[in-house]
Amino acid sequence: MLWLQANLKTRRSPRTKSLATAGTINPITRKRYLDDNYAIRTIRHSNAVVRAFYGYWIEIGQGPLINPVPLKGRGRPHAHHNRLEQFRPEGRIRYNPKLPKRQPREITDDQWHRLFAVLRSNRDRALLALVISTAARAQETLGIKPADLDWGDQRVCVIRKGTRAEQWLPASSEAFVWLRIYIADMGELFDSNAPLWRTLRRRDHGTGLHRQHLSYDALRKVLIRANDALGTNWTMHDLRHTAALRMSRDEHLSDRDIQTILGHAHLSTTAETYLVEEQAEVIRRVKRFLDDRQTPTDPQTPVDAGYDSSDLDVLFGRS
Repeated sequence: MLWLQANLKTRRSPRTKSLATAGTINPITRKRYLDDNYAIRTIRHSNAVVRAFYGYWIEIGQGPLINPVPLKGRGRPHAHHNRLEQFRPEGRIRYNPKLPKRQPREITDDQWHRLFAVLRSNRDRALLALVISTAARAQETLGIKPADLDWGDQRVCVIRKGTRAEQWLPASSEAFVWLRIYIADMGELFDSNAPLWRTLRRRDHGTGLHRQHLSYDALRKVLIRANDALGTNWTMHDLRHTAALRMSRDEHLSDRDIQTILGHAHLSTTAETYLVEEQAEVIRRVKRFLDDRQTPTDPQTPVDAGYDSSDLDVLFGRS
């Protein structure tokens, strides 16, 4: 753990274009570029994998007597469990670095239009339009087959990460329009069980020239080219964040609806990530409060304590 925190990541090749931006914050997206240090999530994941590795060998009786990656604390598991909530895995790894809570970044409508405009092909437009309307993960979207498209009800079927369960997700009519244009541009019939997303150029891997399945690395290159043109550092997961934040602001969608669309196992995961007060909106309200305090109010005309003497003279007939 200390080694990961003190050393830099080993790279296959030295940085070239990203050397000037490594570790800095993008002025447009307000997101930090990755640097050469190991991220906190990487360190925590590494510790969990090492602990699970030793736990397996201890369980079958061929490992050490004590796991070298101990848990924090020695209390009884679920000692203070709330009976109204579900049981969650307990036990934190000792000396694990604390993970800071960060609010997900949202792509504004103007930024989304600019990103969509610099895409080079209808395939890329169809793919990104589908992701931002369904809030599906990139790998889930890349696994879609033509048989997973419901053109009548405008739904797509994805295989969820982790559970590998199939789930139908509603998509926007705009996404299906771009899907139709993309399929027409390909100029060939699609096998219903073959991958939907393919490369635009044909490659020969020993069986002749064929379009290959679009991989995640190839999709990442699409965003890299778009980011280079815009000077941004958006990722595919930012599209998922944007779709989730848009749904969270709709008064007709419940928390349970958003959890189902995102595929979260627990509602608390959805609530802690997306159903929070937007920092920008809080800043606007506080700024309005401060401006109101500085705005001078119109002085009110003081009211006389008594009646006017001339009116009293008329009333009592003294004039």
